[in-house]
Amino acid sequence: MDVKTAFLYGKVKEEIYVSQPPGFVDSDHPEHVYKLDKALYGLHQAPRAWYATLTEHLLSHGYTRGTIDQTLFLKRVDDDMILVQIYVDDIIFESTSEKLCEEFESVMKKKFEMSSLGERTTFLGLQVHQNSEGILIHQSKYVTDMLVKFGMQDCNSEVTPMKERPVLTSDEHGSKVDQTHYRSMIRSLMYLTASRPDIMKPRFGLWYPRNSEFDLYAFSDSDYGGCDIDRKSTFVGCQFLGDKLISWQCKKQQTVSISTAEAEYVAASACCSQVIWMQHQLLDYGLNFHNTPIFSDNDAAIQICKPGSTLKNQAH
Repeated sequence: MDVKTAFLYGKVKEEIYVSQPPGFVDSDHPEHVYKLDKALYGLHQAPRAWYATLTEHLLSHGYTRGTIDQTLFLKRVDDDMILVQIYVDDIIFESTSEKLCEEFESVMKKKFEMSSLGERTTFLGLQVHQNSEGILIHQSKYVTDMLVKFGMQDCNSEVTPMKERPVLTSDEHGSKVDQTHYRSMIRSLMYLTASRPDIMKPRFGLWYPRNSEFDLYAFSDSDYGGCDIDRKSTFVGCQFLGDKLISWQCKKQQTVSISTAEAEYVAASACCSQVIWMQHQLLDYGLNFHNTPIFSDNDAAIQICKPGSTLKNQAH
């Protein structure tokens, strides 16, 4: 669902004055200004005012707000449940009951002017395909649009885009490049990781089969001093719900590790933080995963995690 002119529904709490718009100037008082009662597009307060208005409306109709994700709203009726996810003025919802979906649409259209888009096929650059077997999420169209945007639609693909450990150093004698254009390209590539942890094969996407196992577990790993410039290590983590990959991370560590055990321990800690956040998030869905295993391939790091263990150099 899409809310038309969503920001205009929000009421502002601050005193905000605007000049008289062209064509509506009071000839008797041309120097006077208007005091806003509702938000306008372009105001810093507009998104917050719209969110407050929408939240008040949903809470008044029996919905509860997510504990972790404040843009998630839920409602349970007997054994059925409806989930509503808000992204500014775009709303996606799903339910175990068709009746709850129809009720939600009716509740929203009573207050807001809305357009129903039917079954969701795209969302924020993601393509969503649903059938009786499961759900597929990918970004094929986004990849094509990105290549056209940067003039690379006729480029040749490479099986291995770059070396495993490339040495990237500053070019003191090279010509300057457009930093805005370069950063735009990098951010576009980073957005591809929304549907796949590796972007070598972005058209494959992620497949979530129906009726698969439903246990939460995670994996963590790290290299040791992989960056040739500052010798910091890079950790990776991935979290699965059953056999479905639902979260992943890859980031350079903030400190320099002095051993592989320390690098792996830091990676496990970061992975654990993500797991704890996911545990709290899943509680809103009625799923309780208190004991979540995290797998690591470093025995020393595993020993450090155990209560009462001490290893040589651990204090350093």
